[in-house]
Amino acid sequence: MIILSIDTSCDDTCIAILKIKNKKIKILSNIISSQIDIHRKYGGVYPSLAKREHEKNLVPVLKQALQGAKKKEKFKKPDLIAVTIGPGLEPCLWVGLNFAKSLSFMWDIHLIPVNHIEGHILANFISITKKIKFPMLALIVSGGHTQLILMKKIKDYEIIGETRDDAVGECFDKTARILGLAYPGGPSIEEQIKKYPTSVPKFQIKLPRPMMYSKDYDFSFSGLKTAVLYDYKKRNKKIRTSKKYISEMAKEIQQSIIDVLIKKTIKVAKDYKVKTVILGGGVAANQELKKQFKKTIKKKIPKCFFSVPDPKSCTDNAAMIGIAGYFNKNKALKNPQKIKVNSNLRI
Repeated sequence: MIILSIDTSCDDTCIAILKIKNKKIKILSNIISSQIDIHRKYGGVYPSLAKREHEKNLVPVLKQALQGAKKKEKFKKPDLIAVTIGPGLEPCLWVGLNFAKSLSFMWDIHLIPVNHIEGHILANFISITKKIKFPMLALIVSGGHTQLILMKKIKDYEIIGETRDDAVGECFDKTARILGLAYPGGPSIEEQIKKYPTSVPKFQIKLPRPMMYSKDYDFSFSGLKTAVLYDYKKRNKKIRTSKKYISEMAKEIQQSIIDVLIKKTIKVAKDYKVKTVILGGGVAANQELKKQFKKTIKKKIPKCFFSVPDPKSCTDNAAMIGIAGYFNKNKALKNPQKIKVNSNLRI
């Protein structure tokens, strides 16, 4: 089975082609056309601008994906098309869906609507399906989402906890902007820490760990952003623009977020007696987050299997949408014209 998948949920134009045989997944091509350089000067994604870039990029990206795939596997056309219908930026989602509908009509093949969050979860199934045991807990951390999702099996999802305000990626973006660092905030903060390591803190910065000890499983990161702003404003210009202050603050921001995510995830994992913990979403590419998660799980719940995709599979990509499409192939439609996007789609 050959599946062509499309994702235009935010600011990356993504098309992938997968071959699935005997439940083994082979990625024939996975093309991502990034818009980061375009949106960086605005400090965030502009939906109308992202929509226009998707319209410009989809055909070239499709050609590149098909050329790459046909070098590895001979086929005339895909057997199925999978496309993200939400959650995401509505103008961007419509571009991808309409393109997928056109291909479905042209090739006379079925179309599968896919939930973007399910794609982030199932990105972990590319190479480790045999090791995953249920019940499983997924922590999805991205620019728009921070969710703890319990899985009793594939397609059986329950949101156990989620952010009440800012998502983790959003918090990284906003705090990085305060410090004068580039968009996207997460990678900029991580790079700042590596570039200017601070083994001996000078400014004694201590940020809150919001809701870390609350009895529920929810998150809140808006207060962290406010605390960063207050600390930044109380410093004189010479200090707050110094490399040492920015590096120390970046390290404390990252550690505050990591502490909260790990604490809440371990709590859910123990309470629900899960056998597997997985990460997904763009923030899951953070090296320190993965390192501390692996260490803590090994120490506190050693019998629990831990998985995180490779960095390219953490960020938005179409391969994960193709995998989700495969597991939802029963939803494939011959006449997909009634399919609509839902920017607030829940899993």
